[in-house]
Amino acid sequence: MSEIKLSIDYDQYEEGKKMSALLEELAEGPDSGELTSLIIGDWGGAYENDSSESVETLIRLKDRFPRLRKLFIGDMSFEECEVSWIMQSNLGPLLTAFPDLVSLTVKGSTGLTLEPAAHEKLEELVIICGGLGRDVLASIANGQFPQLRKLELYLGVEDYGFDGGLDDVLPLIEPGRFPHLTYLGLKDSEIQDEIAVALADAPILDQLHTLDLSMGTLTDKGAEALLQSERVRKLSYLDMGYHYMSDAMLERWAASGIQVNVEEQQDAEDDDYRYPSLTE
Repeated sequence: MSEIKLSIDYDQYEEGKKMSALLEELAEGPDSGELTSLIIGDWGGAYENDSSESVETLIRLKDRFPRLRKLFIGDMSFEECEVSWIMQSNLGPLLTAFPDLVSLTVKGSTGLTLEPAAHEKLEELVIICGGLGRDVLASIANGQFPQLRKLELYLGVEDYGFDGGLDDVLPLIEPGRFPHLTYLGLKDSEIQDEIAVALADAPILDQLHTLDLSMGTLTDKGAEALLQSERVRKLSYLDMGYHYMSDAMLERWAASGIQVNVEEQQDAEDDDYRYPSLTE
């Protein structure tokens, strides 16, 4: 056994089933020592109960999962729980408890913290949400992730948790911050143009394979800065899928020779009607 997903549906939740019990059953099972990837879905009423009990149980049982390398906390569909309703907690202690972890994915940002934000072997950190708090951004930027290869952050909107601005994002791209990073996703943002302009000539692009600015409110303003950048032209892949660029700008990208995704063009003349793809 290499991967398993644990989840509690509505009926089980109403009957009093607990994620802690599922984790204990898994830990007592004969294959716990072979588990390499664990996905935790709805831990039961995730819209009113945070993830702390599941996290604490997993940490308590850590010695039963010696080969665990990948963790996904909060993998649930919108039918189970809207992303903005998912109640998270401090997931930093998981990083301490599993020193051989290489991948951590989190869905939902309500109540999310990441302290301590440090891991010597983590290669992939993904946070999927409708709005990421500036405190979490600061934790990541000030943290210690020397082996990080992929950083993918859904920044979202103010109404659902994004309480920062460009100044809170810029520390993530400072030279030397993540020396092995090859995939950077700063996406699903209501300030996608500002981010694009700031990134267009940032030195971090020299080490990247992929830059992901998809799912946000990118317009011709941000796209123009990217199109004029020699550093962007050296990327292997640029993802701008779901955007507000004009037809004329799309034609320019088609002729640019850059490997780029410009699918899912949105239509909105007024700034007030431009929204990222994932919010609530």
